[in-house]
Amino acid sequence: MRTINGQNLKEMFISGSNNLYNHYPEIDALNVFPVPDGDTGMNMNLTMTSGSKEIQNRTDTDIYQIAKAFSRGLLMGARGNSGVITSQIWRGFSQALEGKTEIDARGLSEAFERGVQVAYKAVIKPVEGTILTVVRESSAYLRDNIDSVNSIEKAMDYLIKEAKESLQRTPELLPILKEVGVIDSGGAGLIKIFEGMRLALDGNIVERAQATETQNPISAAGALMEDEEFGYCTEFIMELGPDSVKKPFNEKRFTNVLLSRGNSLVVVRDENIVKVHVHTLNPGTVLNYAQQFGEFLKLKIENMTEQHHALESGAQVEAHTDLVPEPEENKEKVEHAIIAVSSGDGIDEFFKEIGVSQIVKGGQTMNPSSEDFLAAIKKANAKNIYILPNNSNIVMAASQAAELIEDHDANAYVIPSKTILQGITSAIMFNPEASGEENFQEMKSALKNVKSGEVTFSIRDTEMNGLSIKKDEFIGIFEKDIVVNSTDKIEVLYQLLDKMVDDESSIITLLCGNDISEEEVENIHSELEDKYPELDLDIRSGKQPVYSFLVGVE
Repeated sequence: MRTINGQNLKEMFISGSNNLYNHYPEIDALNVFPVPDGDTGMNMNLTMTSGSKEIQNRTDTDIYQIAKAFSRGLLMGARGNSGVITSQIWRGFSQALEGKTEIDARGLSEAFERGVQVAYKAVIKPVEGTILTVVRESSAYLRDNIDSVNSIEKAMDYLIKEAKESLQRTPELLPILKEVGVIDSGGAGLIKIFEGMRLALDGNIVERAQATETQNPISAAGALMEDEEFGYCTEFIMELGPDSVKKPFNEKRFTNVLLSRGNSLVVVRDENIVKVHVHTLNPGTVLNYAQQFGEFLKLKIENMTEQHHALESGAQVEAHTDLVPEPEENKEKVEHAIIAVSSGDGIDEFFKEIGVSQIVKGGQTMNPSSEDFLAAIKKANAKNIYILPNNSNIVMAASQAAELIEDHDANAYVIPSKTILQGITSAIMFNPEASGEENFQEMKSALKNVKSGEVTFSIRDTEMNGLSIKKDEFIGIFEKDIVVNSTDKIEVLYQLLDKMVDDESSIITLLCGNDISEEEVENIHSELEDKYPELDLDIRSGKQPVYSFLVGVE
C-alpha cells in the first residue's frame, strides 16, 4: 500500500506487540548475565503491551492520534532500560507524525529517523552494539534507499533486512556479547516488533499465542500478562487475623495460590491490612480462599467481559476506580519524602526504619514501570521527592517518571542508586533540615561510599571473566562482575566478602534472602564476627527472592 492511516498503524502496533509477546522468553535467554531475572524480553513485552492497551479500542483514522496514544501508553508502562528506550523510539516516531493524518514510505522513514534521535537523546551515555545501534542503522538504511521504495511494505522490508544484519554485528561492537556468545537482546526484541508490524500490512495480524510451560507470562516476581479471557476484576481490602479465629497468613503462599486462580495480580501488605487486585474467572473461589485469613473491609467486583463487549458496541462504560481513595486534593504537602524500590519484606522494613515513606515493589526480578513511580510520587504528596531506584535497570524508568510529573509544586530528584545497599546508604544521609537540592547532592554523593555484592545462582552454563560456571551453581557478583562460583552459596558469600573487604572497610551490611534459614543467619553472623572483629556487622533478613545475599561494604 502507498499510504497508511491511523487504523493501519494501530494494527501494525498491536501485531508487533503480540509478536514480541510470543517470543519474549527467547529474548530473555539472550541476556549476558546468567542470572534468574525477568529482563530484556519481559520488560520490552510489558512496555509494548501497555502501549497496545491504549489503542486497542480506538477508532481514529488520524495517524498522529493513534501514534500519540500508543506513545503515551509506552511512556507510562516503560520498564527497565530496554523498555524505556523502546518507549523513546516510538515517542520520537509519534512526534514526527504531528499534523499528519496518513503517511507514505518517506513519511515512515522520517518517523523512524526521529525515533532514533529521541532515543539517543534519552540515554546519557549511549552504548553501541545495543538496540540503539539496530534502530539507528536500520533507519539510516531505509533513509538512504527511500528513492527506490514505492510502498509501506517495501519500506518495512528494507528496515527489517538491515536490522537483522545490524543485530548480527552487535557482538563486534560490544565485547561482552562476543565473550558470552550472544547477540544483543534489545535489538532482537525490536526486530520481533518490526516483523509483527510487517505481517499486519499483509493482513496477517499476529495473535497472542497461548502460554506454554516454557513461555509462562508470570515473571519471577509474580507479574502476569493479561489473559485473552476477561473475567472479573476483583479487588478487596482485608484485615488479617486474629490467629485464634483465622488461619496464619503466609504472603508468599497466599500470592502463589491467587496466581494459580487469576492474573494481573497485585498483593500489598501493610502490617495486618492486605490489599488485593486480581483478574479471575471465578471471584467466589478467590474470596472464599482469602476469607480464611481475615475479614473484608472493602470489596468490589467488576465484570470485565461485559465491559469489553459494551465498548465493542460503542456503549459508554463507567470508568474503573480503585478501592484505595486518591489523596485529598487540598491536603497540604509535606516538605520531603523518599521513595525506594524494594524487593523483599525485610528490606521494606529496613527502608521504613531509616525514613523511606513510599515503597515501590520491584527489583532485579521485576522492574517497576514509570507509572508505578508516578503513583508513588502522587501518594507521597511532597514538595521534594527523592527516588531511589536501587537497580541500574530501573534508573531510566524512574527518571522518565520524574519528567512526566504534572504537579508544578513538586520537585522530583532521582538518585541513581544501582543496588539496594546503595539505596540504604543514600537514604541514611537524608537531612530534613536541608533543601531539596542540598539533599539530592548529599544523597547522591553517598553512593560512592558503598561497595555492593550479590549471591545468586546461574541459569545456564557459561564462561565469564575466566570462570567456568555451570547451571545451578551459585555465583558471587561484585559490582557488575561475576568473581566467584561454587555449589555452596555460603562459601560463595565468604569468598565474595574476601574480595570486597579491604583495609579501609568499616561496615558490612548483609541482607539474607528468603532461602536462608534463621540458623544459617546465626552461623554466618558468628563466622563473620570471628573473621572481621574490627568491622561493624549489620546482618538481617531481607526476605528477597532469587538473591540469597545482598552485600554492602562501607
